[in-house]
Amino acid sequence: MSDQAQQPNQLNIEISEEVAEGNYANLAIITHSHAEFVVDFVNVMPGTPKSKVKSRIILTPQHAKRLMKALIDNVEKFEAVNGVIKDLDEVQIPMNFGGPTAQA
Repeated sequence: MSDQAQQPNQLNIEISEEVAEGNYANLAIITHSHAEFVVDFVNVMPGTPKSKVKSRIILTPQHAKRLMKALIDNVEKFEAVNGVIKDLDEVQIPMNFGGPTAQA
Protein backbone atom coordinates (compact mmCIF):
# COMPACT_ATOMS: atom_id res chain seq x y z
CA MET A 1 0.00 0.00 0.00
CA SER A 2 1.24 3.50 -0.76
CA ASP A 3 1.45 6.26 1.84
CA GLN A 4 -1.41 8.11 0.13
CA ALA A 5 -3.68 5.10 0.46
CA GLN A 6 -2.93 4.95 4.18
CA GLN A 7 -3.47 8.68 4.73
CA PRO A 8 -6.01 9.98 2.17
CA ASN A 9 -6.47 13.31 4.00
CA GLN A 10 -2.75 14.08 4.31
CA LEU A 11 -1.99 17.75 3.61
CA ASN A 12 1.28 18.86 2.04
CA ILE A 13 2.27 22.20 3.60
CA GLU A 14 5.21 24.31 2.45
CA ILE A 15 6.80 27.21 4.34
CA SER A 16 9.10 29.86 2.89
CA GLU A 17 12.39 30.70 4.60
CA GLU A 18 11.09 34.15 5.52
CA VAL A 19 7.97 32.78 7.20
CA ALA A 20 9.96 29.98 8.87
CA GLU A 21 12.06 32.61 10.68
CA GLY A 22 8.90 33.70 12.52
CA ASN A 23 8.08 36.92 14.32
CA TYR A 24 8.48 37.43 18.05
CA ALA A 25 5.40 38.75 19.83
CA ASN A 26 4.83 39.41 23.52
CA LEU A 27 1.32 40.81 23.16
CA ALA A 28 -1.75 39.54 21.33
CA ILE A 29 -4.82 41.70 20.84
CA ILE A 30 -7.97 39.76 19.98
CA THR A 31 -11.13 41.29 18.53
CA HIS A 32 -14.14 39.68 16.90
CA SER A 33 -17.29 40.28 14.92
CA HIS A 34 -20.17 37.90 14.23
CA ALA A 35 -18.19 36.42 11.30
CA GLU A 36 -14.52 36.41 12.29
CA PHE A 37 -11.86 36.65 14.98
CA VAL A 38 -8.87 38.91 14.40
CA VAL A 39 -5.65 38.27 16.32
CA ASP A 40 -2.97 40.97 16.12
CA PHE A 41 0.49 39.96 17.33
CA VAL A 42 2.62 42.82 18.65
CA ASN A 43 6.23 43.08 19.82
CA VAL A 44 6.30 45.65 22.65
CA MET A 45 9.87 46.78 23.28
CA PRO A 46 11.12 48.42 26.47
CA GLY A 47 11.49 52.18 26.42
CA THR A 48 9.53 52.66 23.20
CA PRO A 49 6.22 54.53 23.33
CA LYS A 50 4.91 52.97 20.11
CA SER A 51 4.70 49.37 18.90
CA LYS A 52 3.69 47.90 15.54
CA VAL A 53 1.55 44.90 14.75
CA LYS A 54 3.94 42.24 13.42
CA SER A 55 1.29 39.83 12.18
CA ARG A 56 -2.49 39.70 11.85
CA ILE A 57 -4.36 36.40 11.66
CA ILE A 58 -8.06 36.33 10.73
CA LEU A 59 -10.04 33.21 11.69
CA THR A 60 -13.60 31.98 11.41
CA PRO A 61 -15.28 31.45 14.79
CA GLN A 62 -15.00 27.67 14.29
CA HIS A 63 -11.25 27.86 13.61
CA ALA A 64 -10.76 30.23 16.54
CA LYS A 65 -12.35 27.65 18.83
CA ARG A 66 -10.20 24.87 17.34
CA LEU A 67 -7.10 27.03 17.90
CA MET A 68 -8.15 27.65 21.51
CA LYS A 69 -8.54 23.90 22.12
CA ALA A 70 -5.19 23.16 20.47
CA LEU A 71 -3.47 25.81 22.63
CA ILE A 72 -5.05 24.41 25.80
CA ASP A 73 -3.91 20.90 24.85
CA ASN A 74 -0.36 22.05 24.11
CA VAL A 75 -0.06 24.13 27.29
CA GLU A 76 -1.21 21.12 29.35
CA LYS A 77 1.39 18.91 27.64
CA PHE A 78 4.09 21.55 28.19
CA GLU A 79 3.23 21.91 31.87
CA ALA A 80 3.22 18.12 32.36
CA VAL A 81 6.88 18.07 31.30
CA ASN A 82 8.15 21.49 32.46
CA GLY A 83 5.95 22.46 35.40
CA VAL A 84 3.18 25.01 35.73
CA ILE A 85 3.56 28.23 33.75
CA LYS A 86 3.10 31.17 36.10
CA ASP A 87 0.47 33.64 34.97
CA LEU A 88 1.66 37.23 34.47
CA ASP A 89 -0.47 38.21 37.48
CA GLU A 90 1.86 36.02 39.57
CA VAL A 91 5.08 37.47 38.09
CA GLN A 92 5.88 41.09 38.82
CA ILE A 93 7.30 42.64 35.64
CA PRO A 94 8.02 46.37 35.68
CA MET A 95 6.41 48.16 32.73
CA ASN A 96 9.77 49.60 31.68
CA PHE A 97 11.38 46.12 31.58
CA GLY A 98 14.49 47.56 33.20
CA GLY A 99 14.97 50.19 30.46
CA PRO A 100 14.25 53.90 30.52
CA THR A 101 10.68 54.99 31.19
CA ALA A 102 8.80 55.74 27.98
CA GLN A 103 7.41 59.22 27.51
CA ALA A 104 4.73 60.35 25.08
